[in-house]
Amino acid sequence: MNPYQGPPRYLHNIGFCNSAPQSFGNPAPMPGYPTMGYPAPQPGYPNTGSGYPQQSSYSQQQSYPQSSSGYPPAPQGYPPSQGYHSAQGYPPAQGYPSAQGYPPAQGYPTSQGYPPNQGHPTAQPYPQSRAQQSPGHQGYPHSVQSHQAYNTSSPVYSEPKSKPTVVPVNPFDPRDDAAVLRKAMKGFGTDEKAIIQVLTRRSNEQRLRIAFEFKTLYGKDLVSDLKSETTGKFEDIVVALMTPLPQFYAKELHDATAGIGTDEDVLIEVMCTMSNHEINVIKQAYTAIYGTLLEDDLRGDTSGNFKRLMTSLCMGNRSENFHVDQNQAREDARSLLQAGELRLGTDESVFNAVLCSRSFPQLAAIFQEYQFLTGHDIDDAIKAEFSGDLEKALRAIVKVVRNKPLFFAERLHKSMKGLGTNDRQLIRIMVTRCEVDLGDIADMFQSKYGETLQSWIEGDCSGHYKKCLLGLLGLY
Repeated sequence: MNPYQGPPRYLHNIGFCNSAPQSFGNPAPMPGYPTMGYPAPQPGYPNTGSGYPQQSSYSQQQSYPQSSSGYPPAPQGYPPSQGYHSAQGYPPAQGYPSAQGYPPAQGYPTSQGYPPNQGHPTAQPYPQSRAQQSPGHQGYPHSVQSHQAYNTSSPVYSEPKSKPTVVPVNPFDPRDDAAVLRKAMKGFGTDEKAIIQVLTRRSNEQRLRIAFEFKTLYGKDLVSDLKSETTGKFEDIVVALMTPLPQFYAKELHDATAGIGTDEDVLIEVMCTMSNHEINVIKQAYTAIYGTLLEDDLRGDTSGNFKRLMTSLCMGNRSENFHVDQNQAREDARSLLQAGELRLGTDESVFNAVLCSRSFPQLAAIFQEYQFLTGHDIDDAIKAEFSGDLEKALRAIVKVVRNKPLFFAERLHKSMKGLGTNDRQLIRIMVTRCEVDLGDIADMFQSKYGETLQSWIEGDCSGHYKKCLLGLLGLY
C-alpha cells in the first residue's frame, strides 16, 4: 500500500495546528499570545501587552454575559453583533452555549493577522496547522474512495490531531528553570544532562521566557552562556532550540542563499511547506535581521522557472478556503493536462499558477481529478515534463499536500543515509517539527523504512548531541 494515499489527514496551509509552536508569530516572548490548545501561561511572566489575550479568561469574564448576571432570557435571542464584537481582534468565540438565548457566534471579527475562516463551521476553531498529507507516486497511489472527501456535499475536512513530541510543560516556572540552567553551567564542568532535560521538555515559547528570566535574575545572556559551555553539534542544536522560530527559518534561508552557490533543498523544504501566515512572519523576521527583502534574495540566487516558483511562494497568497470546488478541480486538472502531456513542450506557468495559488484541500482534489482523466498520477507527469530544481519543488508540493509527515520522514532518512550525516538538515527538521508532528514523522519513518527513527539517530549520532535529539523525540 502506497503511504501517499487517501485524503489529507490534516487541514492545510493555515499556520500552526493547535499543538504548534506558539512563538512562531512572536519573535520575542509574548505571554499574551493565544494558547491554541496549550495550557494557559502561568502567572509571573512579564506582559508586553502586545500579544493576544487568553481566550478562556476573555470569554469567561467579558464576552457573552450569562442570564444569571442580570440579562433576562430573550425569547427571540439577542442580535449577534450589538455590543459584543471583539474590538481588540480576539479570536471568534467557540463553543459558547446558545441555550441562553444567544445565537451562535457569527460575524465577529477574527484575530488580527489570521485569514478569515471561510466556509469553516462555527463550532470548529480556525486552526493554525503545519501538518498536511496526501496521495502520490513511488509510494503515492490514489484512493478512489477518497473522492468522496472532495465532493461538494462534504467540503470541509475534519481535523485529526497531530502527534507532537514536545508540548508546553504545565505548571511552568521559568525562574526555577533559569536557576537549574545557572547551576548546570556554574563553576567547573557542565551538567549537560540538566541542560538537555530542561530545553527538550519546554516549548519554544517557554524557552524564550526562561532566557528572559535568566537575564533578569543573573544579568547574563542565556544563549551566550550556553554557547560558552557547549561545543560542536551539541552547541548547534542548543542554539537552534533557543532561537525564535521565525528567526531560525530566516537564518536558514539566508545561509542557503548567501555566498557562492545556493542550497535549493533548503529553499524547497521551507518555502513549499509553510502557510501564508508563516511565510509572512518569516519575511518580516528576515528583513529585520538582514535589512533586505527575502523575495529579492531568492530572486537574486535562483533563475528561470524555479525563480518564478520561489517568487510565487514567497508572496504567501495561497487560497485558504476549506471548501473544495469539484468543478474547478476538474477544470484545473484539464488545464494541467493541456499544459503538459497534451502539447509539445510544457507550459510551466500553468503548473506554477495552480500549485502556488490553490488551497491544499483543493490541490488534493485536482490531483485526484488528474488521475481520473489520465489514468496515472500527476507525480508521473511532473517527472516526465520537468527536471532539476523545478521538478523537485513541484513534487515536494504534491507530497506535502498528500502526506506531510512522510515528506519530512524522507528528508530525515536522506540526512542520515550513506556516509556522513547532514546535521544541519537533521537539526532543522527535529527542532521545527517537534512541537507539531514529529510523532507522526517517526511513525511514517518506521512504516516506510522498517526501522525506528530512534535507531537511526543512535547509529548516526553520538554524545550529548545524540541525547538532545532523542530528548526531542521524548526518549531521553
